[in-house]
Amino acid sequence: MRALTFADVEQAVLWTAVLAVLLAIGIYVVGQIRAKALQQELSASELMTKFREMHSRGVLSDEEFRTIKTTLTDRLQSELRDTGGTP
Repeated sequence: MRALTFADVEQAVLWTAVLAVLLAIGIYVVGQIRAKALQQELSASELMTKFREMHSRGVLSDEEFRTIKTTLTDRLQSELRDTGGTP
């Protein structure tokens, strides 16, 4: 059995540092991707406007629009509470 040398310890520390740097870069990249995805998500009011336009053009039936409107109304009220607005 061979004894550990200073070079072995030095190499282990170097590889551990490389792994830590790669892990930090990975976490940063994932964070940036998630932040962009959240910024691109439309708010409930923007979605409501788009669906209202679709309904007026006849793309959505009255029943479909009512279902979407009910769902988005809950989300819109939640967004307004989060931002301090009034529903």
